[in-house]
Amino acid sequence: MNKQLENVYLVGGAVRDSLLGHTSHDLDYVVVGETTDTMAALGFQSVGSDFPVFLHPHTKHEYALARTERKSGKGYTGFTVDASTSVTLEEDLARRDLTINSMAMDANGQIIDPYNGQTDLKNKTLKHTTAAFAEDPVRVLRVARFLARFGDEWTIHPDTCALMKKLRDNGELTHLVPERVWKETEKALAEKYPHLFFEALNGLGIFPEVEIMAGVPQPETHHPEGDVYTHTMLVVKRAADLNFDVETRFAALTHDFGKAHCYQKRKNLRGHEQEGVAIIEAFCERLKVPNHFKALATLTSDNHTRCHTLFELTPKTVHKLIVENMNALKHPTRFKQFLQACLCDAQGRGDTFVNRAYPQLLLAESLLDALTQLDTKAVVRQALSQGKKGPDIGGAVREAQIKTIRAYLAKEKAEQST
Repeated sequence: MNKQLENVYLVGGAVRDSLLGHTSHDLDYVVVGETTDTMAALGFQSVGSDFPVFLHPHTKHEYALARTERKSGKGYTGFTVDASTSVTLEEDLARRDLTINSMAMDANGQIIDPYNGQTDLKNKTLKHTTAAFAEDPVRVLRVARFLARFGDEWTIHPDTCALMKKLRDNGELTHLVPERVWKETEKALAEKYPHLFFEALNGLGIFPEVEIMAGVPQPETHHPEGDVYTHTMLVVKRAADLNFDVETRFAALTHDFGKAHCYQKRKNLRGHEQEGVAIIEAFCERLKVPNHFKALATLTSDNHTRCHTLFELTPKTVHKLIVENMNALKHPTRFKQFLQACLCDAQGRGDTFVNRAYPQLLLAESLLDALTQLDTKAVVRQALSQGKKGPDIGGAVREAQIKTIRAYLAKEKAEQST
C-alpha cells in the first residue's frame, strides 16, 4: 500500500523516540502531494474533521496530508488549514511545536531535519520550531509536559521561555480551554518528573493555586525544606518517585492548597486542611477535573494531618477518620491512595525526611483490615435480638467497630512494650 504513495514520511514523536532509542507506539505519517480523493481511492479511511487525516486500511496508523496552519482567531481552534498538493514537507514540519518533534524519516530511514531537532535532542533542549509556536497556547502546556517526561537534565530554550511569557502578557493563555488544560495536566502528572511541569509553568498564571504558595513560610522544625511551594513540589516528586498512581499524585499536589489562604488571612497555617477543601473544589470546577480526582484530593486535604497523628488519636477519633471521614470500608482503594499521599507529604520535606519511616500507613492499613474482618452481620443480629431498631442498630455497629479499634491498638501497644 505504501508503495503507491510516493512521498510518505514518518513524523513527530516516533522519529524523536527512535533517535532517543525508545520504542514509540504511535506511528504518524505525513503524505505529500496527494489529495483526499486519491487517499480514499487507495482505501484510506477519513477520520479528520478539522483537517485531512486518514487511517491506513490495514495497519490503522494515521496518515495526514501535509498542511500549513494560519492563525485566524483566538485559542487553539482559531486556524485556517491549507492541505493542498503544493504544501511541502518542510512547511508541514514548520507548524509543529518543538524542533525535536519537527523531524521526519523517509522510507529509507533517512532523517529530514530542517529545524535542527537532532542538535537540540543531543543538547537536551526544548526549543520552539518557529514563531508559529505562539499561535497555539496549548503548546505552552506541552513544552512543560515534555520537561516532566525527560527530567531536569533538559532545559527550555530561553527564546521559548520568552514566547511562553509573551502568551501570558498578550492574554492568549486566558483562551486555554479548561478541558485541554486538565488533559495536559493529567498526562504530566503521569510522567516521571511531574513537579517539573508546574515549575516550568510557574509565573504564567495557569495554576494560581500553586503559584500563590511561593513565599508562604512554614515551621522550620517540621519543614526544613522551605516554603509551601517548595514542599508541594517535593511531595509531588515523591509520589512520582514511588510510582504512585495519577490520582494520588493529584492529591499530593493539592493537599496544602489551603495554606496560602490561611497565611493571607491570619499569618499562620492553622486550619489549612479544612480551608483547602473549598479551594480544591473550585480548582476542579474550573478545570473540569473528574470527580474521583476531586474526592480523593478533598479528603486528603481535610484529613492528612489527622493521619500524621494517628498514634496519638483515641479509638473514637480513629474510627471517625477511617470509617466516617474516609469511608474506607466502602472505598479501600481510595483509602490506600490517601495513605500514600500522606506518606509523600511526610517524606516530601528534603533530604532529612525523604527516607524516614511512616508507620502510620501500616497502622492504618492494619486497622482497616481488622475492621473488615469484624462480623458486622452478627453485630446487627445481636442488636435486633435485643430489640434495637433504626439508628440504634447503626450505633451498635459503631460501638463494635470502636471496640475492634481499641483492642487492636491495645494489642499493638502491648507488643511494642515487650
